[in-house]
Amino acid sequence: MKDLWVAFGLTLFAGMATGIGSAIAFFAKRTNYRFLSISTGFSAGVMLYVSFVEIFFKGAGALTKVYGEYWGHWINTLSFFGGIALIGLIDNLIPAAENPHETHPEEETAPLHKEHTPPPDFSAGPHDHRKQHHKLMRMGLFTALAIAIHNFPEGLATFLATLQNPHLGIAIAVAIALHNIPEGISVSVPIYYATGDRRKAFLYSLLSGLSEPVGAGIAYIALQLLIGGGGGVSSPQVMGILFGGVAGIMVYISLDELLPTSRAYGKGHDSLLGLLAGMAVMALSLLLMRQPPS
Repeated sequence: MKDLWVAFGLTLFAGMATGIGSAIAFFAKRTNYRFLSISTGFSAGVMLYVSFVEIFFKGAGALTKVYGEYWGHWINTLSFFGGIALIGLIDNLIPAAENPHETHPEEETAPLHKEHTPPPDFSAGPHDHRKQHHKLMRMGLFTALAIAIHNFPEGLATFLATLQNPHLGIAIAVAIALHNIPEGISVSVPIYYATGDRRKAFLYSLLSGLSEPVGAGIAYIALQLLIGGGGGVSSPQVMGILFGGVAGIMVYISLDELLPTSRAYGKGHDSLLGLLAGMAVMALSLLLMRQPPS
C-alpha cells in the first residue's frame, strides 16, 4: 500500500509541473530558453536510456518466464510497438493548430508577465490571434484538452514504473516533470490569448497536468480488473505486456516531443548535451541501485 501512494504521489508531482512552467511564463521577466532546451534534452536522455536498458528488458524477462524465450520476446516486441501505436494515435487526435508542444517566441510570452502590455498583433505570423472571442475561447479549451489527453499515458508510465521499482519511478517522474515545464509555458500562451485572463490561463495549465494522476488511477483500476487482489501484486504476463508498452510510449514521447522541443528552444549542442547528461545520470543511478557482490 505504501508503494501505491508513492506511485500516485510521484505521478501527481510530475503532472503539476505544468503549473511551474505556467508560473515561469507569468512571473519571469525573461524565459531562460537554454535551460529549457537542456532540461528537455535531459528528460529525453533519461527516458530513452531507461526504456531501452531497463524497462524493455524487464518486460522481456517477465514474459519469457511465462511464454518461453521465443514467444516471450515476440509478445514483448509487439507490446513495445503497441505502446508506440497508442501514443501515436493520441498524438494524431490533437489538432495541429492547438498542439501544446508548439514553440512560441519571446514576443508572444512577453504580455503574460507585463501587466499592462496589450497582446500584440500576430496576424502576419503563424499564431494569428485576431479572431472572434468565442473562437479564441474554443482554441484555448482545445489546447487544455490536448495537453490533458497527451499527459494521460505519461501518468500511466510513471505509475507502473514506480510500482515495479520506486527508485526507477523517481527518475521517470523527474524527467516527465522537466518535460512538463516548457509544456506549461506553451499552454499558457494560447489560453491567455483565448481568455485575456492570466489567472484563468494559469489555472487551465495547472489543471491540464491532473490528467497524469488520472491516468495513474485508471492504470490501477485496470490492473485490479485484470489480475484482482491488492497491494500492488500483479501477474508477470500483465506486467510484462504493460512494461513493453510503457517503453514504447516513452521512446515515442522522447523522439517526437522532447528532442524537437529541445532543439527549438536551444542553440548549438544544447539538446545533445542535455541528452547525454540525462543518459549518464540514469545509467549511474541504475548502477548505484545494484547490490555489490558480498
